[in-house]
Amino acid sequence: MANPYAERQISHSVENMAEKDAEIGFKKETVIKLLSSSFKEDKTRLSGDAALLMAELLKVFVQEAAVRSQKQAESEDCDQVDIEHFEKILPQLLLDF
Repeated sequence: MANPYAERQISHSVENMAEKDAEIGFKKETVIKLLSSSFKEDKTRLSGDAALLMAELLKVFVQEAAVRSQKQAESEDCDQVDIEHFEKILPQLLLDF
């Protein structure tokens, strides 16, 4: 039987995440360094728009991982999300992205 208090707490957490959405993200410079480190040729460049798009994709990916991990923990009647919950959702998350 699901705990109604826990359900309110989880939905409240998701709402808080949505409110802070504008504040949370990856810095453009960090994304550029991450992507540039995997380039094979020194001449390869990354446009600012591509870096912003990748930063947005990373933000959505992390948010989806958090929500899925939270749902996995809830399905196991856990009050806290652990790394094991993340590990369980990771294969499907990677396939979806």
